Amino acid sequence: MGVAIRAAGEGDRELVVRLLDEAFQDDPVSGWIFPDAEYRRTTHPKLMAAFTDAVLADGRIDLAEDGAACALWLSVPGEAHPQDGPDEAVQLREAVDPGNERVETIARLMEAGHPADRAHEYLWMIAVKPARQGEGLGAALIRHVLDRCDREGLPAYLEASSERSTKLYQRLGYAFTDRTLDLPDGPRMYPMWREPRTALR
Repeated sequence: MGVAIRAAGEGDRELVVRLLDEAFQDDPVSGWIFPDAEYRRTTHPKLMAAFTDAVLADGRIDLAEDGAACALWLSVPGEAHPQDGPDEAVQLREAVDPGNERVETIARLMEAGHPADRAHEYLWMIAVKPARQGEGLGAALIRHVLDRCDREGLPAYLEASSERSTKLYQRLGYAFTDRTLDLPDGPRMYPMWREPRTALR
């Protein structure tokens, strides 16, 4: 049975933030950003809200119709954009947790590692309610966009936050890039790239 998917709007903001918060509370990268578990419970939702707002403004959030999963996507142009204006990494830290330099560090690291030479679809985050994981919801949300990528000849990119999660992405056609993103004294992230399948025929 297929998964019904719709585009999320502003009215879905709190649902998306809750989904992301639940799904990533125990994620290795979230644990590195907020090492204290009690503090993470109260502050982590602010980071997820900042990510949600950024994608609602500039990208697209796909939502399973039953509210059990969501995927945050950005369409990235093929040319580097000028760094005029305010520093987004600093803005993120100040909005989420002003005294926590790790919020700024993760933003800078991901920006520096992001490929800039080809237009692509960027899967920023995907979240499935913990009780619903393993049902294929995440794969269905990703395929929803990858099918369009294949039709339009667009590659896709993501950073997996754990080695375990890379297995799903590999099954969907993503492959490791040539380097990892290593957080200082913390976990490793795994940038992955997917060529459109139309280009391989």
